[in-house]
Amino acid sequence: MLHASSNGNIEDTSKSHSVVGNGATAEASQPQRFTFSPQPTIEDIRRLQAEFTDERDWNQFHQPRNLLLAMVGEVGEVSELFQWRGEVAEGLPDWTESEREQLAHELSDVLIYLVELAEKCRVDLPQAVLRKMALNRMKYPASKVHGSAKKYTEYKD
Repeated sequence: MLHASSNGNIEDTSKSHSVVGNGATAEASQPQRFTFSPQPTIEDIRRLQAEFTDERDWNQFHQPRNLLLAMVGEVGEVSELFQWRGEVAEGLPDWTESEREQLAHELSDVLIYLVELAEKCRVDLPQAVLRKMALNRMKYPASKVHGSAKKYTEYKD
């Protein structure tokens, strides 16, 4: 498994893996986990959206504030899909294929706007994620927070 170390580097701390069903990997001692496909990368998504926007001369409208508001609107559309359902089980076993596809569309919109917002703000998302995960590891050491949902400010040293 890949983890961000405290210095932001990626470390492979995996045990032996085997490929299962949807391309996910499973460790002998852990249940099957969902994994994303390797393509497209975040950079591929950035490039595809930049080409889409350029072809339509939409850069004049795609400034940081507008992209943020559009992303928030799309998050609202994701929220609507979950509204009034109560708790939803992982994997969405009670959802129809149409509902799953609608969720995929709305989550894709959120990701596209997030990537374009990061581009406009000159934030290298993959590197930012590594730095943030390293910070989170320091704020939430597993030995101190295991099984608890408290905020890091609530833990005593």
